[in-house]
Amino acid sequence: MLAILFAACCAVFAAAYRIYGGYLDRQYRIEPGRPTPAHTESDGVDYVPTPNLVLFGHHFSSIAGAGPIVGPIIAGLAFGWLPALLWIVLGSTLIGGVHDYTALMASVRHRGRSIGQIAKRYLSPRTYVSFLVFIWFTMIYILIVFLDLTSASFAPVTDFSDLDAATRTALDQGGRVATASVLYIGIALALGFCLNRLKLPLSWATAIFVPLVFAALWVGRHIPLAADGVPPLFGSPRNTWNAVLLVYCLVASLTPVWVLLQPRDYLSSFLLFFCLLGGISGLLVSGWTGRVDIAYPAFISFHHPGLGFLFPALFITIACGAISGFHSIVASGTTAKQLRDERSAKRISYGAMLVEGVLAVVALSAVMILVEAPEGVTPVAVFASGIGRFFSVFGLPPETGMTFGLLAVSTFLLTTLDTCTRLARFVFEELFELEGAGGRVMSTLATLAIPAVVVFMEVRGPGGVRMPAWMAVWPAFGSTNQLLAALALLVGFVWLKSLGRKTWFVFLPMVFMSVTTLTALGQLAYVNLAKEGSPLLGVLSILLMLLALSLIIDTAWRLGTGAWKKEAGA
Repeated sequence: MLAILFAACCAVFAAAYRIYGGYLDRQYRIEPGRPTPAHTESDGVDYVPTPNLVLFGHHFSSIAGAGPIVGPIIAGLAFGWLPALLWIVLGSTLIGGVHDYTALMASVRHRGRSIGQIAKRYLSPRTYVSFLVFIWFTMIYILIVFLDLTSASFAPVTDFSDLDAATRTALDQGGRVATASVLYIGIALALGFCLNRLKLPLSWATAIFVPLVFAALWVGRHIPLAADGVPPLFGSPRNTWNAVLLVYCLVASLTPVWVLLQPRDYLSSFLLFFCLLGGISGLLVSGWTGRVDIAYPAFISFHHPGLGFLFPALFITIACGAISGFHSIVASGTTAKQLRDERSAKRISYGAMLVEGVLAVVALSAVMILVEAPEGVTPVAVFASGIGRFFSVFGLPPETGMTFGLLAVSTFLLTTLDTCTRLARFVFEELFELEGAGGRVMSTLATLAIPAVVVFMEVRGPGGVRMPAWMAVWPAFGSTNQLLAALALLVGFVWLKSLGRKTWFVFLPMVFMSVTTLTALGQLAYVNLAKEGSPLLGVLSILLMLLALSLIIDTAWRLGTGAWKKEAGA
C-alpha cells in the first residue's frame, strides 16, 4: 500500500508539471530567446548565467532545508498522515509551485530585482518597508526553530529509560552526527580553499571531497562526540551547541561566499539527492516486498492539544513541501540573477517545488510506518529512523542509515541557518541603509540577538506548559512564513494585473493563504495571551497580523483608485 500510494503521488506531480506547468508557461509568455538578467546585468559576481543542473542544485538546496521534513512529520503525527498528504500534493502543485514560479518570473522581468524591490515599484513606500520587516521577522523565526532543532540533533541523549529500542537507537545518534557535521564543515572549508586559491578543477575536487563527506559518516560512527566530551555550557550540552551554532552563523554571514557558503551548498546537494533517491528507492522496494507498510492512522482528530484545529494548523505547520514564503526570497534574490534562459524557469522553480513535495512525502512516510506516535522524539529523529528502515533494504545496518539521515538533515539545517542569517543581514542593511564591514557586522549581530536569547529558554506553550523553543515557535514561524507567501503572491498579482494578464491562478492561492495565516495569527495571539502562553509570541502575532492587514488594505485601496498604475508607470 505504501509503495502504491507513493507512486501515485509521484504520478500526480509529474502530470502537474507537464499540464499545469505548461499552462503557467503560457500565462507568463515564456520567450526562450529573450535575454535574462544573467546576461543583460552580467557582472561576474551576482548576475552569472549558470548551467541548469548547477542552478537547480543551488535553488533546491536553498529552498528545501529541513522544512519539508519537520513540518510534515509534526502534522502527520498530530492529525494523521492523510490530511498532511493531501495538503502536500495539492499545495505544492496548485499553490506552492505557482508562488515560486511567479516570484521567479516577476524578478526575471524586473532585471533580477527582489520581491521586496518589486513591491516598492508597484505599491507604496510604506508597503515596501513593511514587506522588508516581514521578511526579517520570518528569517528570525527560521533561525530560532532551526538553531534549536540542530542542537537537539547534536546533543547526546543519555536517559533512554522510557523509550523503546528503535527510538533509543535513533536518538543515540547525536554524538555520531555531531562528529560527522563538524568534519563536514571542515571538508567544505577545504573545498572552498582548493577551488578558489589552489584553482583545483571542479571535477577533481568533486572526486576528492564528495567521498570525504561520506567518509565522515564512518568517522562519526566510530568516534562520536560523547556526552562527557561536550562541556555543558549554560546548563547542558544542548546549550553548548546552541552557542557554537550562533558563532557559526555569525562567521558564515560575514565571510565571503566562496569560503563556506558555495562549497557547503555544493557538497550538501550530493547528500540531499542521495538521501532523496536512496529513501525513495528503499521506500518503493520495501513497500513492494512488504518489509514495511502503513501502520499509523490515516486520520486522528480535527483538533490537537498543542496545534489547535486542523484548519488552520495543518496549513501553517506544513510550510515547505506545500508552499513557503522563503522560496520567493530565494527565487528573486539569487536564482533570477543566474537563470540562463526563460525556458528553464519552469524546471528550476515549479520543478524544484514539486521535488520538494516528493521529499515531504518521503518524510511523511517515516510517520506512516510507525505503529504509534513516539514520546519525546524530535521530527529529525523520526525522519532518521524512517530513513534507516528504508536503507536497510539494501543490506545497510539501520544505525548506519539513521546516522546518514541525521547527517543529511543536519546539513539541511546548517544550510538554512547561514542562508537565513545572510539574507536577514541583507534586509537589515537595506532597512537602515547600512554599508561596509561595520554595517555587515552590526546587521548580523542584530539578526542573531533575538535567537541568541530565545534558544536558551524553554518557551511557554498553550496552558503554560514549558517546551523547547522550536516546538513553541514553530506555529508562529509557519504563520509568518505562509503570510510572507501570501504577500509575495499579492505582489505577483499586481504585476500580472498591470500587464493585463489573467490573474485567477495567483489570486485564489493568495486569498486562501491570506485567510489561513491571518486566522492562525489570531489564534496564536489568543492562545498565548489568554491561556498562559508566551506573551512575546502573542504580542508579535498581533503586530504581524495588523501589519499584514495594513498591507492588504493599502494594496486594495491602491488597486481600487488606480494609484498603483502611477507607481508602476503602467
